[in-house]
Parts: sequence; C-alpha cells; structure tokens
Amino acid sequence: MLRAPMLSGQAHLYRIDELYRDDHMVIVNKPAGVSVHKGWDAAPVNLVKLVRNLMKRRVHPVHRLDRPTSGALVFAFDGETAGMLQDHFREKTIEKRYLALVRGVTEEGGVVDHPIPRKPKGERVDAVTHYRRLAVALDRYSLVEARPETGRLHQIRLHMKHLSHPLICDTRYGDGRENDKFRHEFGLWRLALHAASIRFRHPHTGVPVDIQAPLPDDLRVPLERIGFVAGDYALA
Repeated sequence: MLRAPMLSGQAHLYRIDELYRDDHMVIVNKPAGVSVHKGWDAAPVNLVKLVRNLMKRRVHPVHRLDRPTSGALVFAFDGETAGMLQDHFREKTIEKRYLALVRGVTEEGGVVDHPIPRKPKGERVDAVTHYRRLAVALDRYSLVEARPETGRLHQIRLHMKHLSHPLICDTRYGDGRENDKFRHEFGLWRLALHAASIRFRHPHTGVPVDIQAPLPDDLRVPLERIGFVAGDYALA
C-alpha cells in the first residue's frame, strides 16, 4: 500500500493502493471523491498529481472514472504505452467489471442497450451494459456486477436508472430519500459504485493482466451493515 503525500491545500490524506506495476504502467485503486484530472472546480488535488508524486515520474491516465467512483485505474509511464492501451479500449478488448448497490430487486441478469447523452444535454449515442445480480439485502436492495461494453459518461448510473434501479447515494440520478437513509442508518456517504476488476493483454508482452481492486472501507463497511458478506461481491 502506498500513501499519498500531503499536497498544498489538501484537506486530508488520500490513500492510494498500488495494485500492479511494471516498467510500462501502474494500476491503482482510486479512492472515491478525487477527480482523475484537474477539473472545472480547480480542486487542489487530482489523481494524476497524486500518482505522479508517488511514482516520482510522469504518468498518463489511460481511461477515467467519475469523481465519486472508486476502483482500478491504469496509468502508463510513457506515451507509446498509453496509446497502445487506449487502442485496446477502442477495440473493446479490455474488460472492466463494476460492483454497484442499487434500489430494488433486479432481474437475475440482462443487457441494457439504451442510448445515453455523450455529455450532459448532448446528443445521444449507443451504450450497452451487461449486468447480473449477485445478492439481495433487506428484500429491497441488490448488489449487481455491471460490465459496460461501451464507455460512456455515467453509463452504469444512467442504465440502472433506466431500469428503475438507481444506484444508492447517487446524488445526480438517485433517490434522495434512499440516499439520506443510507447516510444516516448505514454510514454510506459516497456513491455505491466501484470498479472492481480490469482484464487485458499487456500491450508489450501479450501476457494477460487480471487485476482485482478490493473494496475500500467506506463502501465495504456499509455493505456489511446492510447484510452483505464478502462472498456476495466476489467476482468470478
């Protein structure tokens, strides 16, 4: 485990777990609440800066996760590797799987093929998400595994809302009363979405890379309070 150094203006210490590293890339377990890039809000901390300081070298984010989402994120150490990995994403040869807690009891599984905006209020583009229900708690909340086939903005959040199963503690697309309930009864103060695994072939060697990102405590502990156990969110 690597712990990020304090940066000027940083309100608290972010924990950055290193999941994999070689001469070409590093994969980290992004914490919820920190942006990948410098954004419009001019926050003093972003993940690029944190990982660059940890690695003591320049890093290139290969993809992104929404600010409130945690989980596996890949950084390349050079432009060539970044480009090769981004080609893999465009060719859909990289598999990402997410864990999400949603309102209601979902179907056992299915495919959501529903266009969503490319950006807020923008044109709609094709988007496909595969999902399966892993477990149910309190007879009204489902833990699901989501596997996006496309990589659109807020895709999983929008697709689960489309199914009338919004994510818990989603302040943009979720149910405000449910969000308040989870904050005060179960101590869940973040979006219930975690990028739990990523699989691809190494761009230089062709060797399979299969990385699991453990659930952070700020999501794992509330899930356990609700009644889920570790076996419920173990991915195959």
